[in-house]
Amino acid sequence: MNRKKRFWRWTAFISFLLLLWGVVSCHRQNQNFTFVFLTDIHIQPEKNAPQGFEKAITLINKLDPDFVITGGDLISDALGQNFEQAMSFYDLYLRLSKGFNMPVWNTIGNHEIFGLLESSGVDPSHPQYFKKMYENRIGKRYYSFDYQDWHFMALDSIDATDDRKYIGWVGTDQLEWIAEDLQNIEPETPIVISTHIPFITVDRQIRKGSTEANPRGLVVVNSKQVLDLFKNHNLKLVLQGHLHILEAITAAGITFITGGAISGEWWDGPYHGVEEGFVLVKVKGQTFDWEYIDYGWEAVPEQEKLEDRGSSL
Repeated sequence: MNRKKRFWRWTAFISFLLLLWGVVSCHRQNQNFTFVFLTDIHIQPEKNAPQGFEKAITLINKLDPDFVITGGDLISDALGQNFEQAMSFYDLYLRLSKGFNMPVWNTIGNHEIFGLLESSGVDPSHPQYFKKMYENRIGKRYYSFDYQDWHFMALDSIDATDDRKYIGWVGTDQLEWIAEDLQNIEPETPIVISTHIPFITVDRQIRKGSTEANPRGLVVVNSKQVLDLFKNHNLKLVLQGHLHILEAITAAGITFITGGAISGEWWDGPYHGVEEGFVLVKVKGQTFDWEYIDYGWEAVPEQEKLEDRGSSL
């Protein structure tokens, strides 16, 4: 084969590679999808909470995102309840969440932890104690999934103290799992984390002063250890719950969004001026935009609550 033919064959081959690279690059840039992050539902039979959750579901179905991520505290409480009461809350959540028209990816919250508080009367030997009830009723406490070119992680950010209180903590087994999971992820892949207890927040500092410390139940104590695992990766977004406030912090190229609450002030109205709502995230290629959506819920007036209580006596 003469040099001229070799030259044109190599030119054609390189042109093909450049074209293929351009197609792949264009595909990545043009991938668009949306998802909803909703947190702190605190479902319960009282205060018209089921109707409120259904109202949120109806609006989300109209918006038609590709999927939903919940941020924990799905139920009113399993921490301090007996077995029957805790199970009834789980039953109610599972029944109502079937109303979504799209996949739902759940995150565990502190109120899903069965019988941890001594006031529950639950012995630690109970087969559903601590996180077993969540695992049996909802599923894995931490896991990952991919959507288009983005990687999502739902984490378990709750641990217990010796005196049966909860704290924000990501355990050793989970840290090892995160490190292993990231080994299969390309460094440029955008990553989203869902955690119930926040990694980063300035809520307490805004309210009480810049030197105010965060208690162990308010934030993930070892958040730096967790975030350090992502140093060589493209962590874009951390979605947080627990605080019922709306907050967005961008630091070190990561956006931390504390996503309000579906229940507002536990179904008693807005919490510190934050209406009941959820976060809609719109992904465009390697970037995203977000907005907080008030789904129009109005709390039951106090007089109606009193009348309902009286009628149930």
